[in-house]
Amino acid sequence: MQPLHILLLIAGYFGVLLLISYLTNKGGSNADFFKAGKQSPWYLVAFGMIGASLSGVTFVSAPGWVEASQFSYFQVVLGYTVGYAVIGLVLLPLYYRLNLTSIYTYLEGRFGNNAYKTGASFFLLSRIVGASFRLYLVAIVLQYLVFDAMGVPFWATVTMTILLIWLYTFKSGIKTIVWTDTLQTLFMLIAVGVAVYYVATDLGLSGSSLFTFIADSDYSKMFFFEDWKSGDHFVKQFISGAFIAIVMTGLDQDMMQKNLTCRNLKDAQKNMFWFTIVLTIVNFVFLALGLLLTVYAQQNGIDAHKDQLFPEIATQSGLGLGIAIFFLLGLIAAAYSSADSALTALTTSFSIDILDIEKKYDAAKQVRVRKRIHIMMSVVLILVIIIFKYVIADASVIAKLFVFAGYTYGPLLGLYAFGLFTTWKVKDSLVPLIAILTPFLGWTISYLSALWFGFEFGFFILILNGLITFTGLILIRSKQH
Repeated sequence: MQPLHILLLIAGYFGVLLLISYLTNKGGSNADFFKAGKQSPWYLVAFGMIGASLSGVTFVSAPGWVEASQFSYFQVVLGYTVGYAVIGLVLLPLYYRLNLTSIYTYLEGRFGNNAYKTGASFFLLSRIVGASFRLYLVAIVLQYLVFDAMGVPFWATVTMTILLIWLYTFKSGIKTIVWTDTLQTLFMLIAVGVAVYYVATDLGLSGSSLFTFIADSDYSKMFFFEDWKSGDHFVKQFISGAFIAIVMTGLDQDMMQKNLTCRNLKDAQKNMFWFTIVLTIVNFVFLALGLLLTVYAQQNGIDAHKDQLFPEIATQSGLGLGIAIFFLLGLIAAAYSSADSALTALTTSFSIDILDIEKKYDAAKQVRVRKRIHIMMSVVLILVIIIFKYVIADASVIAKLFVFAGYTYGPLLGLYAFGLFTTWKVKDSLVPLIAILTPFLGWTISYLSALWFGFEFGFFILILNGLITFTGLILIRSKQH
């Protein structure tokens, strides 16, 4: 495809998103922006959450991971199912009972204002970096495929990317996103299906032979029990997957904000149940695609690995225009289905948790402040993505994202676990200190463990950091019960 054709494709795609935004932007109130008036159909939320959970990181990185790690990532995916069950049975009932707009308001009632601000701040840090990781990956692919040839600098690509998100979310936020994410998830799933078809056909595989080929391949090894010190060991990955799901979905304002737009708790729980089933299947399909891409690259002498594997084969291998078009649509859809809700969640959390706009201002001023925060968060994302260009090395982005999440979501895990499973009060003024020290202690323990004992924590670092925070809260508990 020529860069001009890709640009026209992107323009047409965003034209559809802007049309959806126009049709859903009837109110523009904070109630619509934050909670969609609590009128979202649960099945739309469930379907849209698939795209938001997978994102451009999974779309590109998961297939590229198979060459080095086989299907070990599916151990994490199986752990997700346990985590999503905890969300549906424990966290969602709590959030609906308290009628929360920001889920971190729970920490204020349970511990105090310092714990509340700490939890919200760690979410803001986590989501800014996480959303930037995802958008960075898409931006560099678009830069490589389109904008380098047109002489457009990387910073302009990033700015345009964020501006387009701002355009279709600035008025009604989550109300619009529930509908745009549904469309974007559909594009993403079609894209991966088309890619599997094209590559499998070229390899001479179809129907039962495709399943047999995948099952017999060395790359499809899924369970790893041999080396308990390895980061790929089943127990580590499965348990880590459960906790990753709990913190990156259940303790994440971005993901929970969609669930809280459902009409009632029962609908939100149905959403979580079906979302879990479909997401597990979709992740397996992504890994199967990664296996096919890896074999195809080896047979055709294509020197592309990790995050470059899928883009290179889809657009440069000569498989046809169809796979290239759907790859680009899927990539853009996967990225924006997570980035648009991230921008909305960041705006929501900063407005409600940090600035307390619901307590300080009347309805009209709340809308004005929220709009300014929306712009500010857009600028922050632009700056962080540009910084990433000069910091990130060549390792798969998905691995970096989960490792970073282990450090930033760990304190949130410890705070919520302590709040839900104990009745102790804590010295609220010391909570920020515990949360800040946790990542440093976690990194030190992880580094020394690998150095002295050869034991790699891997994604398990999330649980370690959660345990450190939990222990710290025990040490600062007050005498009042």
